[in-house]
Parts: sequence; C-alpha cells; structure tokens
Amino acid sequence: MPEIAVTSLDPRHQKLIDNARIALERGQLDYTLDACTQVLKTAPGCLPVRRLQRAAQLRDFKSKNKFMAKAMGGFSTAPFMFGGGKKEPAKVLETAEGMLAKDPTSVPALKLLAEAAGGLGLLETVAFALDAVREIEPDNRANLLALGEAWITAGKPAEALKAADAILRTKPADADAQNLMRKASIAQTVTKGNWDGQGNFRDKLRDEAQAVSLEQAAKVVTAGDMAQRLVDEAKARVQAEPTNLNHYRAVAQAYRQLGRSDEALVWVRKARALPNGAVDPTLEKEESELQTALLEARVKAESGDGLAAAQAELAAWRLTEAKRTVERYPNDFPARLALGELLLASGQLDAALAQFQQAQKGPQVRVAALVGLGRGFRAKKIYDLAVMQFNSAKTDLTAMDDTKKEVIYELGSCYEAMGKPEEAIAEFKAIYGEDIGYRDVADKITAFYSK
Repeated sequence: MPEIAVTSLDPRHQKLIDNARIALERGQLDYTLDACTQVLKTAPGCLPVRRLQRAAQLRDFKSKNKFMAKAMGGFSTAPFMFGGGKKEPAKVLETAEGMLAKDPTSVPALKLLAEAAGGLGLLETVAFALDAVREIEPDNRANLLALGEAWITAGKPAEALKAADAILRTKPADADAQNLMRKASIAQTVTKGNWDGQGNFRDKLRDEAQAVSLEQAAKVVTAGDMAQRLVDEAKARVQAEPTNLNHYRAVAQAYRQLGRSDEALVWVRKARALPNGAVDPTLEKEESELQTALLEARVKAESGDGLAAAQAELAAWRLTEAKRTVERYPNDFPARLALGELLLASGQLDAALAQFQQAQKGPQVRVAALVGLGRGFRAKKIYDLAVMQFNSAKTDLTAMDDTKKEVIYELGSCYEAMGKPEEAIAEFKAIYGEDIGYRDVADKITAFYSK
C-alpha cells in the first residue's frame, strides 16, 4: 500500500481536510478529529492527514487531562517488533488507532501503529510513529535505533543521522549507533549521487573498490583497509560539510578502529574547535578518554626512568581532568569522590578531605566518601576522627559483603595504629566469623591469641 499526498485524495476528501485544518486553528477539535478519522478509513496511507489527526488528538488530550500528572519522560520496556503488523496489519492498525484516540501519548499504541504501518508498507508512517515515541521518550535507545532504521528505509537518511547522533551525544562508543550512523551516511551519499535509479546498484558505482567500501561501511569494520576507506570517505564528507559534527565523529571512530588513537584525538579536537563542538559534552568526554588512553599506553610501553615519568604524567592528567570536572559540575558528588581519591593518592590530604566531605552529601557515594575521610584522617594520624568515619560507614552498611569487610578492616587497622588491640581484634573477628580467608585476618587472630 503506497503512501499518498492530500492532493491524491478524492476532491471531496481534499475539501474536508482543508476545512479540518481551519477547524483546528479555531479550536474546533471534534470536527478535525471526525474529518481525519473519516478520511483515514479509506486512505490510511495519507500521512499529512495522520499528522493533522495527531495534532488534534494531542491538543484534545491535554485539554481534558490538564490536571492529570502524566509522566511523559518514562522508558518503555516493550520491545519493538513488526510481527503483528505483518500478520494482520489492517486489524492491528485499527487497534492502534482506537488506542491513540483514547490516549495519543500511549507508547505501546504508537509502537503498534508503527508495527501495522510496517506490515502495510507505509514506510514514512513507521518513522512518524517512532518519532512520536521519541518525543515522549527522548532517551529510549532502542526506539532511537529503530527510528534511524525506519528513516533509512523511508529514504530519509539525514533524519536517521539525527537519531544516531542523539545516542552518540551521551554514549559516543555505542557500537549500534555508530553502525547506524555509517549506514545513514552511506545512504545519504547514495541519495545525493542519484544512485537509486534503475539498474544494479554495484553497476552504478565508479569502480569495484568503491563498491566494497560502501557495502562494508554498513557492517562492523574489522579489516584495516576497510577502516582506512571509511577514514577517507568521512574526511571527504567533512570537506563537503565542515560544520557537521557527525562527520568528524566518523573520522575519529574510524581512526580508533585502526588503533590510531592519536589521530582520532586530533579529529575530536578539530570538532571541539567548532562553535557547536565546543559545547558538546560527548566530544568533551571523548577527548578526555582518548588522551587518557594515550597516556596509559605510554605507561605500558615505558620502563625505567621513562616509566616513572609516564606514570607521573598520567597521574597529573587524571588529577587535572578531575579538578576540571568538579569545577564545571560542582554538584556531581561521584566526581568529587574521584577527585578526593586522586588527591589522597598524591598526598594532598587536606584537599582530599575537603572533597570527601562534599562527596558524602551524595547518597550513592556516601559510604565511599566516609571511607575516604577515614583514610585521610588516618594518614594525618588523627585517629579518633578516622574511627568516627569508619564507624559511620560500617553502620550504613547492612550485609557483610566485600565493601563492609573492607570498612571493618580499615577500622580494625585504625585501632591497631592507636594501640588498642582489644578493639582491633573485635573488628577482625567480625570478618573472621564470616570469611576466614579475607586478607590477613586469620594471621591477626592467630597472633592475638598466641600471646
């Protein structure tokens, strides 16, 4: 079933839809809804009418439910499938339309609409339904991937690139999103080159090498020569669209596949030099990850004096990055915890304690921050304050897991440093009763009772 334009409708239906648009502008929603429903019964493939219907449905729904606290940003766990639509797409479409008439914000209903549209061959309607899901669940990765594939199938690769980019902004290393971006880029190139006419696709390419390059780019690239071709093609796209961050990402990703992280970093920094790249948090994160990876590789490759210098450079870089993150995101308590641990390792005890004190305000890192405080105070030989922190962390933990064993061990060690063997052995015995093989608690118990 082909999708059709409003101009292809029966003249009476064209007039009806024109009146429906006017009615929507005037707030006469019932008329618009009735008109759209009437037309879609005979022309379900008229996407402009379906868009008009959805606009009226959403406005009507919001007006009737303005006091209802409806969550619009949740995540649906229902998988996206085309199975039902392929079996009886017309009936599935009817069911989906009925559900959406009651609640146009229903994600399952929109997925059902996409399913039915797929079964009927209404490719742009599939993308329309999944795009509506995206508006409700913008961070739904599975839907974004399905949306990107739908746009490619519908012949609109530029829209597919946007779907891939939405994922890569938060997860730059997402393999599925990267693959989607490659497929969309190739489809866009094919479309621009007018290669979708009659004849065999391979025959329309200039040579065999280009055919192999485009076909393999849509797959997970493993061979070095294929990755190099992707680099060259992505660079060409950068020249054609120098402000498109997706092309810079593609170059960087291809270089990473070649194992050339230094060149990948160069291209990430080129992207960061653009006005829109300077404020892109995913590029910022990728730049940091690449620089860290390069320094880690240098540490592995060095020895002797060179190793010490490489380790010092890596430690200094990590500390600088941690400080920068905390400065930018002062309420990021895990970031403060990470900075505190790096400061503690570098011997900057007071600075570390200050970060741990802030980090303990975050419930998710409170225990780790208390342990950091305990270790910092113990390093300063302020044992009574160290004991307070370890006891607080111990109280917060219920199950005797590895985390609690570590806290109790630290507490016992602190008592040892204070010259309080009875208190220390009581802590070690608590671990010994649960895990006789934990670190050296068995030796400590044996030594204590042999005296």
